[in-house]
Amino acid sequence: MKLLQILPVILPVAVAQTSCEQYAVFSGGNGYSVSNNLWGQSAGSGFGCITVNSLNSAASWHADWQWSGGQNNVKSYPNVQIAIPQKRIVNSIGSMPTTASWSYTGSNLRADVAYDLFTASNPNHVTYSGDYELMIWLARYGDIGPIGSAQGTVTINGQSWTLYYGFNGAMQVYSFVAPSTVTNWSGDVKNFFNYLRDNKGYPASSQYVLSYQFGTEPFTGSGTLNVNSWTASIN
Repeated sequence: MKLLQILPVILPVAVAQTSCEQYAVFSGGNGYSVSNNLWGQSAGSGFGCITVNSLNSAASWHADWQWSGGQNNVKSYPNVQIAIPQKRIVNSIGSMPTTASWSYTGSNLRADVAYDLFTASNPNHVTYSGDYELMIWLARYGDIGPIGSAQGTVTINGQSWTLYYGFNGAMQVYSFVAPSTVTNWSGDVKNFFNYLRDNKGYPASSQYVLSYQFGTEPFTGSGTLNVNSWTASIN
């Protein structure tokens, strides 16, 4: 749901570092980077900061934030992502394995914890939106929900999810929401694309993967998302 992007401040990671800059990005090994991405901060008042511990074989980082106002507006998407130097058609990808180990603390939390991926028929499309958006919600706190309406329950990677579908402008958005919080998750994101291809008419033979991200979307309250370890790859 991030439709605004400014050139980031890119900072290499050697030791633990913190930034509260709106579009700060820390980059490290294995193509991992962590972005503050305060894209919606003007909808309320508060702050958001990221601290990166390591970006090597896995990414370890945390996000601290506090927001008020704009009750129904996402303020930011602090996230970790893996670089995709060569954009690939979804159907050409064999697997997209990932692991996420995280925890959340805070007060009056209204936020989600989610994967976010964009795809488009144009491999040169900007990477912060697309023709389609795929979200995988591992948690939601408070009275928030995904774009669109519930389409029923599906089983992917041996787990049940409620599927939501709607539009963000012209972009079609599919969100798979876990029925309860999952703080340690291991799965293959490609299986979600396969489900959409086989059951929802998703054009996997003509869509390129533009981004592969994991983070939190805060609405209001205050919180700290602590990502102990995150890994991802495209095979």
